[in-house]
Order: sequence, then C-alpha cells, then structure tokens
Amino acid sequence: MRQRLSALTAATAVALLAGACGTVTTEDTAEESSGDREGSLTVVDDVGRTVELDGPAERAVVLNSYGNEFAQAIGAGDRVVGFDRVSQTRLPYLDIADDEVVSEDLQEINYESVVELDPDVFILPRNGAWQEASEQLESFGIPVVVATAWDFDVFHETVDLLGEVFGEPAGAERVSGFYDEIFGLIDERVAGTEPVRVYWETEQPYLTGLPGSGFDQIIVAAGGENVFGDLDTGGDEQSETTVDPAAILERDPEVVVHEFGPSAEPTGQERFDTLRDELLGRAGWQDLSATTGDRVFVTNGWATSGLSKAIGALYLASWLHPEEFADVEPGDYLARWAEEFQGTEFPGEDAYIQKVS
Repeated sequence: MRQRLSALTAATAVALLAGACGTVTTEDTAEESSGDREGSLTVVDDVGRTVELDGPAERAVVLNSYGNEFAQAIGAGDRVVGFDRVSQTRLPYLDIADDEVVSEDLQEINYESVVELDPDVFILPRNGAWQEASEQLESFGIPVVVATAWDFDVFHETVDLLGEVFGEPAGAERVSGFYDEIFGLIDERVAGTEPVRVYWETEQPYLTGLPGSGFDQIIVAAGGENVFGDLDTGGDEQSETTVDPAAILERDPEVVVHEFGPSAEPTGQERFDTLRDELLGRAGWQDLSATTGDRVFVTNGWATSGLSKAIGALYLASWLHPEEFADVEPGDYLARWAEEFQGTEFPGEDAYIQKVS
C-alpha cells in the first residue's frame, strides 16, 4: 500500500476548464506517451488533462452520485472502494459503509482516507476540487481523472471515458445504447410537435433551471419550452435561479414539474401529499393552465435525473405530448435502469413519480 498521508496542505489551484473530450488511447497505440509500462493506458479527461493509468482500475474512489451510478451501470461498481457522503445517502442499494466515505461533498476531501484506501484512480466531476486533489495525491502516485456524469452534454464522452478507465468498454456501450434508445424514441415522437410551456422547479420553492442547465436541456429535448428560457444570469451548466412567484402566473405554464432531492429510497406517500398541498395551495395556482389541465407532477430526482436525465426527458415528453406517447410506458424504462443497470429492486414508479393534479 502506498505510504499514508501524514501531513495535508490546503493549497487550492486555479485553472480554466478546457472543453470536455473524454478520448482515450491505449499505451501500445498512442503515438506519444510518458510511460512504457505494459498494459498502461492514457486518457484525456473532461477538462482536457492527459492522465496516465497503470491499466484498468481495480480500485477506485468515485465522488458524485451520478458517477457512481455510471460505474455501477457499466459493470464496475464492485471496484469502487471510496465514495462521498451524498452517494451514500442517495444510493442506499450500494451499501456504502461509513469507513468508505472520504468526502462529505465534492470540495472537502479527506486525503488521508483516500490514500489509506490505496486506489488506482480518483474520479470526480469538474465542479469538484480536482485541482487540489491532483496536487495532494500526486506524490502518492494516485492519478486523478475528471469525469462529469451529471452533464447531459457530455454523456457519451463520460460513459466511454469510464469504460476505458475501468476496462469495461462493452458495459459502456450497453449504457450508451440504452440512452440512445430513449432519445431516439423521444426525437421520433416529438418531431413536428408544437412546444409546450413548462415550469420545472427544483427542490426549493420557485427555484428553477435556466438555459444551459440540465433541466432546461431536457425541457427542450422533450419538445417543451422553458417558461424562464429567456433569463440569463451568466451561470454555468448547473445554473439555477429563484424567480418571482408572480412571474410564474404571468408566464402560465401548461405543465409543472417539481423535482425534490434524489434518493433511490422509495418516497413515502406523505411527502407526495404534502408537496401537492403546498404547490396547489400557492396563490393563483388554481388558475394555471397546468393545474386546470391536470398536468402538475412531483418527482424524486433519482428517477427523473437518472441516466443523465434521459429518464426524466422521456417522462416529460410523455406529459407534454400524451397522444404521441400513448403506447409508451416511461415506467418500463425506469424499471430497466433500476434493475438491469443499477442492480436494485424496483418498487414501482409511484414510489418516485406522481401526478398531483
């Protein structure tokens, strides 16, 4: 095992993020390589860094629940030995023990615990402290790979990158195929339809996604129009803002979705009922087109954000264009994601998604 970290520094590097690429070359085919070990491979990660690995990872630390879902889906979940606290909370089916948690979030990382786990690679998304992690772990020979599994725009690149890091290209191809199957269906059915006005609320009252966010992306992909799509706060891919309640009434969405924090733990009916009463009890909401048209939905983010939001996009498309999706059961796809790709029991879609009006 590598020498344990005896003293930690708190230096934080500042870097500009390069464009996501996630391309991979193996050691024996790369034209340029810094190493000559048999079986080693070189990857270019999500921030454009070239990272050399000894070979496919047998032990990995993966921060971020979406990254851990991807690792599980491609068939590498049994090789993840270290996690973040959020993954432990959101993904109870992984049975993550407390001594496997090395970070409460993506920023405050216990590097001594990481070193003690002796991983072959440390993986985290680009909104995590990857610069600091690279500096802290370099002397211990633990390479850092940036893979951003929450980002809708780089789904294929991320899955392919993780497939190479873990030596699971067939598993990565299978996951990508499922994703393409879903979006192929969506694209086919929404072609030629008129956009439907959507208000998507995330966790907190009146907090919504702006253009560039994953929520805005799935609204557009599903054949919808974000009622706040004209706002621009200069945010990044996760940009969100709290809007004036009166503005929602003025923009009169035809479909409303309230997504609360993700957890694979089945949601109790009481929470759905409480959120229904809160939403429909808001001043003026009785007259919204979404309410009068019985198209107000409450969802657990584990379901609607699953598979880089592909599952959520399919559900939304079916709500926006019910005639075009009359023969499609989104719950069947959610069941496949749970059972086939996450290896967990599926209690039924009502445990995660309900129409409340």
